[in-house]
Amino acid sequence: MSLSKEFKDFAMRGNVVDMAVGIVIGGAFGKIVSGFVANIVMPPLGVLIGGVDFKDLAITLKEASGDQAAVVMQYGLFVQSVVDFLIISFAIFMVVKAMNSFKKKEEATPSEPPAPTKQEVLLEEIRDLLKK
Repeated sequence: MSLSKEFKDFAMRGNVVDMAVGIVIGGAFGKIVSGFVANIVMPPLGVLIGGVDFKDLAITLKEASGDQAAVVMQYGLFVQSVVDFLIISFAIFMVVKAMNSFKKKEEATPSEPPAPTKQEVLLEEIRDLLKK
């Protein structure tokens, strides 16, 4: 088997394609959540705290001098990233919880017992004849 055919077989498996779709959708979802947090959640939160813009929250470790830029620790952006993470992780939790509840419903639904095989039917007939 050639390397290209083997790779094609691997890449076209259902699990690999599903994973690729999940990664693309997850990346897009992450961008949506980041935009939501930066533009919708953080401004009102900053107003509630006292008119603070989280993008501007930083600690200057070393002032700029000459051609060197200032060394700044931007903890406001870190707080924003933590909020992004919390929203994304909560959304994933809700999806997993919904999937688990669907699985439980499927497992709880009793299925009909399988029809007896020909051998079982014959054995039942023999048993019934022996009883008579």
